[in-house]
Amino acid sequence: MDDFKHYTVMLNEAVDALQCESGKIYVDCTLGGGGHSELILSRIQPDGRLIAFDIDDDAIKHSKERLKNYNNVTIVKSSYTNIKSELAKLGINKITGGVILDLGASYHQLTKAERGFSFSKDAPLDMRFDMSSDFSAKDVVNSYKEDDLVRIFSEYGEERFSKRIAKKIVETRAKKRIETTGELADIIVSATPKIKSSIHPATRVFQAIRIEVNNELKNVNFVLHDILDLLDKGGIISVISFHSLEDRIVKRFFKHESQKCRCNDIICKCPPPKIELVNKKPIEASIEEIKENPPSRSAKLRVARCIF
Repeated sequence: MDDFKHYTVMLNEAVDALQCESGKIYVDCTLGGGGHSELILSRIQPDGRLIAFDIDDDAIKHSKERLKNYNNVTIVKSSYTNIKSELAKLGINKITGGVILDLGASYHQLTKAERGFSFSKDAPLDMRFDMSSDFSAKDVVNSYKEDDLVRIFSEYGEERFSKRIAKKIVETRAKKRIETTGELADIIVSATPKIKSSIHPATRVFQAIRIEVNNELKNVNFVLHDILDLLDKGGIISVISFHSLEDRIVKRFFKHESQKCRCNDIICKCPPPKIELVNKKPIEASIEEIKENPPSRSAKLRVARCIF
C-alpha cells in the first residue's frame, strides 16, 4: 500500500499561472507527490509534453503510479540543478511552455521518521533529500567548526541564540557523538532560554541544517539562471517558496532580470530585460487552503514571463 503523503500547495494558482497549452513543453522541477504535474498534464492534452524531476525514490514511485495513465510525461531521477544537461539528453534545448518550481519539502519527507527531518520523532540524524548522497545532518552536527555552526544557524535559520546552541553542540559532541534528532533537539532546548513561543526551540536550527545538507539556497539561485537560459520567449516560470530566505532569492532574481537598467550609468549599456513580472506582489494561499493545510500559510508564489 502506498503511504506517501503530500499536500500540493497552491495547486490551482501555480498551474493557472503557467497558462498551459497543448503542443508545448513544460517542466516540473520538483515532482514530489505529483499534484502539480497531474494538473499540468490534464491541461496540455493531447500534444503537450511534461518533464518532471525528483531525486526522492519514494516520490518517484508514488508519482509514477499516480501519472500512469499519461503517456506524455517523462520522469527524470535527478536534481533540478541538472536541468540543462538532463533536457539536452532528451533532445530539448528550449522550454516552450513553462516551468514550475515548488521549493517546499514534502510532508512525507518531513514526517517519515527514518528521514531524520523532524524532532517530533527520535530518529537518526539524516535530512537528505537525495538518499544516495553520502553527506547528512550527522556530518554537519558532528564535524562543523563552532563558527560554521553559528553561521548556518544565523543565516539559514535566522536563529537568535545561534552562538549558545553551537557552543552547546560542540561541548556535547566532545564527550559523545550526536546521533539522533532527539539528542539534538534536547541540546537545543537546554541551550536556549525558556520563552513563550508558538514554535519549538529546535525549529530554526533543524531548518538551517536541512538547508545546509541539501545546499538548498545555492541550488535555487543556480537553477533560476538555468531556467531563464532555457525558457523560450513567452515561457512562464512559476515559483513557490516557503521561507523568507528562498523568497528573497526569487524576488531579487526576478527584479534584476526584469529591470530595464541595472548599471545606473548616465548612458545605459544594459541588455534588454529578459522577463516581465506577472505579479508584482507574491500570491499567497487562500484562507480555505490554510485551514486545510496550515503549513501553506508561509507559501509565496511569484510568477514571471520570458520576453527576450
